[in-house]
Amino acid sequence: MVSELQGLVDAFGARPGRSLAVDDARLKLLAYNAHTGDVDDARIESVMHRGVSTALVTHVCEQGAAQTSDVFTLPPCPRIGITMERVGMPIRHDDALLGYVWLIGSDGPVGDRDVELLREAAAQAALVLHRGRLGVEATRSHARELVRDLVAPDQALRTEAGAALVEEEHAVAGPVAVLVAMVGGEESEPLAEERRLALELAVDRCRRRLPPSRGLALTRPDHALLLTIWPGVRSQVIERNAAELAEVLREKLVAELGLGGAALCWVGVGGPRPRLTETFSSYEEARRAAEVARITRTLGHVVAHTQLGVYALLGKLTPDELAEGTHPGLRLLLSNPAHRGLVKTLRVYLDHAGDARHAATALHIHRSTLYKRLHRVEQLTGLRLDVGDDRLAAHLGLKAAELHPRLQASTNVPGMVF
Repeated sequence: MVSELQGLVDAFGARPGRSLAVDDARLKLLAYNAHTGDVDDARIESVMHRGVSTALVTHVCEQGAAQTSDVFTLPPCPRIGITMERVGMPIRHDDALLGYVWLIGSDGPVGDRDVELLREAAAQAALVLHRGRLGVEATRSHARELVRDLVAPDQALRTEAGAALVEEEHAVAGPVAVLVAMVGGEESEPLAEERRLALELAVDRCRRRLPPSRGLALTRPDHALLLTIWPGVRSQVIERNAAELAEVLREKLVAELGLGGAALCWVGVGGPRPRLTETFSSYEEARRAAEVARITRTLGHVVAHTQLGVYALLGKLTPDELAEGTHPGLRLLLSNPAHRGLVKTLRVYLDHAGDARHAATALHIHRSTLYKRLHRVEQLTGLRLDVGDDRLAAHLGLKAAELHPRLQASTNVPGMVF
C-alpha cells in the first residue's frame, strides 16, 4: 500500500511541479515527494517522525477538516509550527475518512488546476487506502468483543479491555464520550432484524467519519453505541463535537429506517470522561438520556445527559423505588382513567411553575375552570398545592409516572395501582 501511495504522489506531484503529501486520518505521513520550496517546522516534524503533535491534530480537527468533503484551507498557526498555509483534500471512500492529500503554500498560489489535481489524487488514494482497510475489517470482531467488555459492569474486565484496545491499536488513549442510538420499541425488547441492521449501518457510517482508532461501534439487542475518543481535546470541545456527531447519527438512522420524519429514533449523549477505562460511566449516561427521550418524547430526538434535569435523578431509581416515594393520593388519581383530564391539568399547571394565567392559556380554558380543577385535585389526593413540599411531591410524582408508565406493576399498596 505504501509503495502504491508513493508512486501516486510522485506522479501527481510531477505534473504541477509541486510538493505533495498524503497523511492518514491521524495525520501520520504515508507518502511525499521532494519539496520544491520552503517548509515549516510542522512539515519537518512530519517527515522526520512520520507523525505530528497532538496540538497539530487538534488544530486540524478544530478547522473542521474531518467533516468536510472537498478542498479546504488550513490557516497558519505558528504556535504549533505551522507558518505556511496548506490546502488539503480529504480522502474518503463511501463517506469514511481515510486521510488527506496536502499542498503547501510555499510552492506558490494554489490555482484551479491544482485544486483539480488534489481532487483527482484524493480519489486515487481512496482506492489504495480502502483496499488496505479491508484487511483491518478482519480484526474488527475482536475489537467489538473488547468494547463489550469495556462497557460491562465488572471493573476488572473494563480495565483489561481498555488496555487491550490500546495495546492492539484498536483505539488511542484519551478522553472519551459515548453516543447511544435507539429506535421505536419497548425498553429492553430485542429489535426486529431490519431495525437492528439500520442501527448497525448508521452507527458504523458515523464511526467512519472519525479518524481510525478514535471511533468504536457496538450493536446490542435494543440499542447501538458509538464510542468516540478525543486525544488532547478540551471537555467543552468534546461536548460540542459529540453533540454535532449525534445529530449526524440520527440523520443517518432516519435515512436507514426509510421512514422520513415519521422515524421514531433517539440519540443520547454521555458526558466526557478523561480515560478509556471510564467509558462505562459515559455509556450509562448516554443510554439513560436516549431511554428518557424515547419514553417521554418531550425532550427532542437528540438529548445530552446534561439536559435531562430531574429525569437524570429519577432515571436512576427502579419502578419500586419510584412507587414507594410517590404520594399515595397522587397514585390514586393516576390509577383512575376517569381523572386523566385532572392529571393533565395538574401537569400543565406545575410545568408552568404554578402560573395560573399561562397554564390556563396552554390548556385553552378559563382561569376559573383551572382553579376548579385544581381544587378537585386537592380533594381527591389530599395534596395542598399552595404548600411547597406538596407541590414538589406532586411534580416529581408526575415526572416519575411519565418516565415509568408501568409502575402499577411495581407497587404493593393494597387497593392502589399506579
